[in-house]
Amino acid sequence: MTAPHDLHLRHAIPADAEPLARLINDAFRSERFFSDEDRTNPAGVRDYMRKGIFLLLEKGKNLVGCVYLEPRGERFYLGLLSVEPTRQGAGIGSYLMQLAEDHCRAAGARVIDLRIVNVRTELPTYYHRFGYRESGTAPFPPHAKTTMPCHFVIMSKELTAGRAAELHSDR
Repeated sequence: MTAPHDLHLRHAIPADAEPLARLINDAFRSERFFSDEDRTNPAGVRDYMRKGIFLLLEKGKNLVGCVYLEPRGERFYLGLLSVEPTRQGAGIGSYLMQLAEDHCRAAGARVIDLRIVNVRTELPTYYHRFGYRESGTAPFPPHAKTTMPCHFVIMSKELTAGRAAELHSDR
């Protein structure tokens, strides 16, 4: 997959915390049917940055997408895949997934794990397209205010060394 037109990739820095929180909360507005809370805030983004990295996609000076990656031994956690709402459906999320997997593979990861909320019924199909499979469940945080019972579905994907070369072969 090639990069969507005119997008630039970089790692987030602490000064990005506020625009990152805004992007993530805007992208996750679709979850308002089960939770009225924002997904994160600038302090939360900075906390994430202490444990992992955010890959950012920008068009000019505008942040259009991000994904969070946290190393956990031979595994990585992938989260907060976010695309600016007016750009959703244009392939940016798929491109971020490719970049995230390439980053994890280069860092020596053997598996990537992610969590989705069970009431977001469209998400398993989305992640199945990338080879992720359900591998367990986890409780929703007890402090989270939801309008219905929720839990996390854990999805995982084993990385293979040959996949990165295969992805880049069509460039």
